Amino acid sequence: MEKDIIRVVGGKELKGSVEISQAKNSVLKLMAASLLADDEVFIEKPPFIYDVNLMIELLKSLGATISTEGNGLKIIPQVNNFEADYELVSKMRASILVLGPLVAKYGRAKVALPGGCNIGHRKIDLHLEGLKALGASVDYESGYIVAKADRLKGSYIHLPIPSVGATENLLMAACLAEGKTVIENAAREPEIVDLANFLNKMGARINGAGSSRIEIEGVKKLKGTSHLPIPDRIEAGTFIAAALITGSELLIKNVVPEHLAYVLKKLEEAGARLEVEKNSIRVHRTERLRGIDVATFPYPGFPTDLQPLVMSVLCFAEGISVITENIFDNRFLHADELVRMGAKIEINGKHAIIHGVSKLYGVPIRAMDLRGGASLVIAALGAEGETIVYDAYHIFRGYENFIEKLKVIGANVEREVS
Repeated sequence: MEKDIIRVVGGKELKGSVEISQAKNSVLKLMAASLLADDEVFIEKPPFIYDVNLMIELLKSLGATISTEGNGLKIIPQVNNFEADYELVSKMRASILVLGPLVAKYGRAKVALPGGCNIGHRKIDLHLEGLKALGASVDYESGYIVAKADRLKGSYIHLPIPSVGATENLLMAACLAEGKTVIENAAREPEIVDLANFLNKMGARINGAGSSRIEIEGVKKLKGTSHLPIPDRIEAGTFIAAALITGSELLIKNVVPEHLAYVLKKLEEAGARLEVEKNSIRVHRTERLRGIDVATFPYPGFPTDLQPLVMSVLCFAEGISVITENIFDNRFLHADELVRMGAKIEINGKHAIIHGVSKLYGVPIRAMDLRGGASLVIAALGAEGETIVYDAYHIFRGYENFIEKLKVIGANVEREVS
């Protein structure tokens, strides 16, 4: 078993600027959507991280030709295999997003049940019920989903919850369906707007992305295009957290501040001094923050992906904070590791009660998932002594050049793989 650890010596002030990569949670969806095109697709400046490399392997296994050109990814999406293999799909939940495009364009798909981070139940029922509403037959076959349709037909779909994945899968599928599709109670995340913009550049007819009602008028074919994905709002939030924990001044560049509007509002409520410009956010040195209450909700609410990061920030804040996790039922795995570092956290169902402390201490800890792992590294930047984060491979699923970026701004951090 490969050992992957990060060593952090805390107490270093951060300074300078950090450039945020394009959004992993957008790029993966754009790559899946490229299967709908008849011609070459070019995705500019994707982060070449573990999950993106997995999606490359998945698309290649379906027959697509993929190459890197300059700082981009060229995809020739001619497909000759319609089965997404378990070995690849089980490693990354976003793999399920090839289901809609394959059925819409080729009339059939066989996709293994997806895997990914162990942060609670993330059912795909809404994806499948939506495809059925569009006229596909859907069956289970030895751990695989098998979907078929001669041609999908537009339909009215009301999602019981604003599922991001279901919205994306159905949005893609509906682009080549016959007639009009309406997705009601759709997710509103910026990554969905980015996906719709990408598809519209390919010739799709989508209106309403970013609202709770999306209308799609089906077309017969989609062409290739070139697209620069949006910046990664979760990575931006991670580096904001690093600045706040270390009491540092830091310029976060390549950001769309509107995508973090509610997060910034909550952090300012805690006493953070943030200067928002057109494409950047400057975090100013701040006295000790004060405790606040945070509840995760679908966009434009507080994102569940930043919940572990804000927990690390609030461990150092004065007073009591309460975090309520409304999205996933197993997303406090990082809390026990923070407690090992000296944090005072009580978990009561979907609530985490955090009693702020003046210090955390470096100890051996373990990353359990992507964002939780990142939150531990960020907490370690403000801890006294050396922290060793085991199973750090989780973190590199979602962050490009994470260690290098931390070093550039002054962090004492090293990765060891053996």
